[in-house]
Amino acid sequence: MSWWRYRPYVSAAQKRAKAEREARRLQKSGKRLSPIRIEGSKIAKSFWGRAWCDNLESYSDYENRLPRGRTYVRNGSVLDLQIRPGEVTAVVSGSSLYHTKITVKPVAAAAWRALKRECAGQVHSLMDLLLGRLSGPVMEVMTRPKTGLFPKPAEIGLSCSCPDWADMCKHVAAALYGVGSRLDENPELLFALRGVDHAELISEATASTAAPAPHDAPTLDDDAIADVFGIEIEQAPAAPPPPAPTEGRAARAKTKKPATPATPRRATKQKSLARAKTAKSSGHSRPSARAIAAARKRIRQAMAMRLKLLRRR
Repeated sequence: MSWWRYRPYVSAAQKRAKAEREARRLQKSGKRLSPIRIEGSKIAKSFWGRAWCDNLESYSDYENRLPRGRTYVRNGSVLDLQIRPGEVTAVVSGSSLYHTKITVKPVAAAAWRALKRECAGQVHSLMDLLLGRLSGPVMEVMTRPKTGLFPKPAEIGLSCSCPDWADMCKHVAAALYGVGSRLDENPELLFALRGVDHAELISEATASTAAPAPHDAPTLDDDAIADVFGIEIEQAPAAPPPPAPTEGRAARAKTKKPATPATPRRATKQKSLARAKTAKSSGHSRPSARAIAAARKRIRQAMAMRLKLLRRR
């Protein structure tokens, strides 16, 4: 018989049961765990979580070890995953419990400034930030290949306590896929991992809002401002009709101007409502300069308050 032999086959259900036993044992010892639980076949459901996984698979240095990592994370073998600035640590259940550590270099300052400027220049991104969301246009910018926040292989350091000689072992691969799953619920962790504060996006948007915008730049819709801040934009009063052309003194003497009858208050109010309704339906109504200035002031105040709350977290 040969000196070596294959290890006995272990089914996915057996691996999952073993991982659960190890997790219970760690919890009894007082360790607080943050496991990765995958429901269904997809590791990540949000487009930014899937983008993280796709980015991993685009690196040829990792392609040989990633399939085993996908199996491990789907089996529930990642018992604990912690994401901190510049670091990911995980406890992965295999033939034993293994501790993995992944270090990530911070994003370059110039690249971060470019990302902030791009997000600040988009109206929809600004509204998402004001509402406390990191989704849609904001995350599309942050997850772009090469120019977003995803690290390159040269910016990643890998280590594991297992006896595998390769840096990218199946336990590290499982932890990396676990990051994509965790980003589904907390996209802010991507910013923390790269050593930047997503609250700076709001301060950048505040600066761009305070600066005068060009005439052809997109503006915030009045209804959107009202929904976010409860601001009622006053409409500018209708301009008075131009005066009639001046006639000679003799003609004015011959023609007597009839007396203007007193207009009841109710009729005046109805006419004003009709004019406002017509202006709104035609799309030509514009807020007054005073109302615009007040709205901008309230937006800047709300942004500053939002920034303070995010920094306190």
